[in-house]
Parts: sequence; structure tokens; C-alpha cells
Amino acid sequence: MDLNAQYNNRAMVPNHPDIVAGWVKDAEAYRAAHPQSLGLAYGDHERHAFDLFASGGDAGAPLVVFIHGGYWQGLHRTQFSHMAAGCNANGLDVAIPSYRLAPEVGIADIIDDIQAFCLQLWRTHGRKLVVAGHSAGGHLAACMMAADWTAHDAPADLVMSGMGISGLYDLRPLLPVYVNDALKMDEPVARSASPLTWAPPKHGRFEAWVGGDESCEYHRQSETLAAVWLGAGLDCCWVPVEGDNHFTVVRHLVDKDSAMTKALVALAAGA
Repeated sequence: MDLNAQYNNRAMVPNHPDIVAGWVKDAEAYRAAHPQSLGLAYGDHERHAFDLFASGGDAGAPLVVFIHGGYWQGLHRTQFSHMAAGCNANGLDVAIPSYRLAPEVGIADIIDDIQAFCLQLWRTHGRKLVVAGHSAGGHLAACMMAADWTAHDAPADLVMSGMGISGLYDLRPLLPVYVNDALKMDEPVARSASPLTWAPPKHGRFEAWVGGDESCEYHRQSETLAAVWLGAGLDCCWVPVEGDNHFTVVRHLVDKDSAMTKALVALAAGA
């Protein structure tokens, strides 16, 4: 199997520049309409910042976190502001962070960034979290789902549930792939950063969604995580979305009535 081809999403979707340009346009419009809590800091680095999009709903409801992708080495939270739209319309507040990128930092540092962000949300707002993410963000969402929060004086179920969208849960197949040029992972690092190799979560629910038109490796990643975590006793599933590729699948979070948004709302409700 040509792993470089399997993980080269841009090559598989030739019109991806148009899709990304649409993200930027829609995100700018959403930020302009919701300017109240933008660029909040959770650390000292310029990328240690997040935007909080309030819904006006129940202030005691869990916070939804959306983590952007970019193979841990690109993109920015401000390109994904509109991903809060579906949850906001259903009365859920949404926080969207940036984080440091490779090659400035390694994959373990990026996991630490998102963990620090989640802890600050807890300490500031005292609300449980439902963490979703796209692509590399799906990997980070699964890491947050499986993290040991008690080691940081936080509730074991700080992250109540999670959703990965086209996520990567085992990083070892990336070792010979061009993506690793910036990440510079060796086998021990890739293993230790793979939530698939961690002790499975003991609470909540995790859903691994993936575009139906994505590569068989992306399907395998989602199916494998769901099988392993389900086998360990977690409420877990994987959901292929027919007709969507790696770049279009995340669009469903914008629609308040989409199956993906309804699933995320159900996770926040504890359903």
C-alpha cells in the first residue's frame, strides 16, 4: 500500500483550495457576527488563544470544544469559526482553540497545549466538556477523551464525550509518510502519541466519523479505534458519511439539523 497516497488528502481532493477558501470566508462572517469573546489567552505563546462563541443557552450545559486540523503543522482557529454555528443554534456554547504547530514543537507538546486549554476552560467556567475535532483535531479530541484528568486535580470525566471527524488515532503509519518531515516522529514517539495505544476511556461516548470518499486508511483508523474502545467497554462507534471527502465532511457542523450536529448535541446532553 502506498501510504503517502493514502494520507495525501490534498492530492485526493484537487479542488481543496476552493473548499478552504470557503472556510475562510464563512469563518470571517461568523466572527464578525459574534465578536464578543475572541482571542482569549490560555498560555504565553501567540497560538495559545481561543475564541468562545456563546449561544445564549443554558450556562450550565457542557462546553463544546472544536479542534481544527492541518496535520499538526498548519491552519488556524480563525478559519473554522463557523463550525460553532450548528451547536450554537442548538443552545450550546463552543470554544475553538489554536495550538502550537510542528516543526516548532513536537506532537507531545501539541497534546499538552490542548490539555492545558481544556483545564483552563474547567478552571474558569467549571463546566464539563464535549471535545470534537477534524483530522489532526480528531486525534487531539481522542487524546482528550482518554486523558487522565485526575492527575491535574480535575474530574475524571472532565471530557464527558468526544467526536473525531476524519481523525488519526494511530500515528505509527505516518512514520514513512511526508507528513512526518515536520513532525520528526520516531516509533516510540508515534506510539506514545497514539490514543489507540493508550488505556481506553472508562466513561462517556466517542464517535469516529469519516467521509465516505476518504482513503481506506482513514476508514481503517476510525473503524479500528471504535472496535478497540468498544471492546474495552466504552460506548463507541464509527460513522462513514457517504458522499463526503476529507475536506467536505466537516461542513455538517454548520447545519443545526445535520446528523453530525444532532449527534454532537446528543453527546452534550449525555444521551
